Amino acid sequence: MSEVHVLGHPLIAHKLTQMRDKNTSSADFRRLLKEISLLMSYEVTRDFETKTVAIETPVCPGEFPRLKNDFFTIVPILRAGLGLVDGLLELLPEAHVGHIGLARDERTHEPVEYYYKMPPGVENSLIILVDPMLATGGSAVDAINNLKARGCKNIRMVNLVAAPEGIKVMQEQHPDVDIYVASIDEYLNDAAYIVPGLGDAGDRIFGTI
Repeated sequence: MSEVHVLGHPLIAHKLTQMRDKNTSSADFRRLLKEISLLMSYEVTRDFETKTVAIETPVCPGEFPRLKNDFFTIVPILRAGLGLVDGLLELLPEAHVGHIGLARDERTHEPVEYYYKMPPGVENSLIILVDPMLATGGSAVDAINNLKARGCKNIRMVNLVAAPEGIKVMQEQHPDVDIYVASIDEYLNDAAYIVPGLGDAGDRIFGTI
């Protein structure tokens, strides 16, 4: 079973409360999301392996740690996932960025991939899949299905807010994918919104309705 990491840092909690406020502007919402994603990235990368390399400091030569693997790919689920990318890139500026877009067919209710663009060799990369909300879990499961179908194996899921229902679906469908969240909220309402949540993240990021 995958692990769920709840990142309960006081600064994350403080900024998330500001994001939940319905009176927070789109500009402030985007800024706070970037700041939280930067804070979360410390925990998402905590177990990254290092190797020892020889370098020379201005004082003397020595052996020091560097990341063992430097091939990372940040993959936002369009469109709301874009709001998490900039914060992660501040900590991992060498990372590649892929994109995946999914929509539901109104007739069949099956997921339809309308956009998929990844760096060459992505199947050998650590993939950090990002989306502010993990509600029903449907989009996350579909995105991971599509990534795995193309040979990707090393995937982590990063969400701002998750519902217990979405976590359950993810763990059932993809027990090998760890989940990193700032908050696990109470439940999904009849309209599949997370309660208390923060509304539609995409609309609040981009100022749409």
